[in-house]
Amino acid sequence: MNRTKIVAAIRQIPRGMVSTYGAVACAAGLPRGARQAAAALRTAVGLPWHRVLGFGGAIKLRGNSAFEQRFRLEAEGVRFRGRRVDMSQHEYKFPRIAPARAKRIG
Repeated sequence: MNRTKIVAAIRQIPRGMVSTYGAVACAAGLPRGARQAAAALRTAVGLPWHRVLGFGGAIKLRGNSAFEQRFRLEAEGVRFRGRRVDMSQHEYKFPRIAPARAKRIG
């Protein structure tokens, strides 16, 4: 169930925008679930995986995967500041969902 919510959150990130593992997890209702978001990306097929980054816009992948991620992001118009994405221009802010209120009994 958590994986389904994470995948749904990742699919919301539009072309030319990025988010972080932590923000994806929060959007899926899993605060402090950044590792779960990363694990979901490892096994998912057909997701825009390249739009999910580490804290501060850093590419956390290594080797050829890191080059591919940067290439895909640049192809979408995402700009970098050194080794990090310019988050001030390209960070996707997930819509806030109001927390469910508990029903009062009595």
